[in-house]
Amino acid sequence: MIHMIIADDHELVRAGLCRLMETEPDITVVGQAGCGRHAVALCRELKPDLALLDFAMPDLDGIEATRQIVAEKLGIRVLILTMHDNEEYAIRLIQAGASGFILKGTSPDELLTAIRRIASGKTYITPSIMEAMTFRTFQDGAENPLGQLSDRELQVLIRLARGRINKEISDELCISVSTVETYRKRIFDKLGLRNLSDITRFAIRYGLIDKY
Repeated sequence: MIHMIIADDHELVRAGLCRLMETEPDITVVGQAGCGRHAVALCRELKPDLALLDFAMPDLDGIEATRQIVAEKLGIRVLILTMHDNEEYAIRLIQAGASGFILKGTSPDELLTAIRRIASGKTYITPSIMEAMTFRTFQDGAENPLGQLSDRELQVLIRLARGRINKEISDELCISVSTVETYRKRIFDKLGLRNLSDITRFAIRYGLIDKY
């Protein structure tokens, strides 16, 4: 039996995922969370086999939540569910210790396959993302500008692109406002951007946020 938790800040999404799991005799959902910090706490308390996490949760994003769960050394496997078809996310998450990365637009059958593969000790990455990762690896002389950013700089960039002010980013990431400002300056310098409009356009271009 695969014991898992589901974390997503949208209650309807969690409910739909739980209903899907209820139809599977070898999978049981032992806990639900609406934010990253609660997901980490549930992993400590319930010690599931697998944590299915939304990437874009309001407090801890998928990278940070994965890192904290893996750091507990409980053998919990992490599968990230996201709406963003972006290989940079997948690379960062695998580096943080995730065992899989799958898109929200995938079929229920593919999601169940991913869960079972990961629970058995294997990995699973949505084929389109795996193809993009492979292509990126073998490109000659082409460098994705996102690779210049640290994980924290990427987290700050995404929040700036979504219209967050420094104080909001400070609260969400549990860092000081002055530290946010330092990351913000580094982002502008590394990417050659001039203002927040440039950051938003950059984030949309590279699939980090949706085009509104």
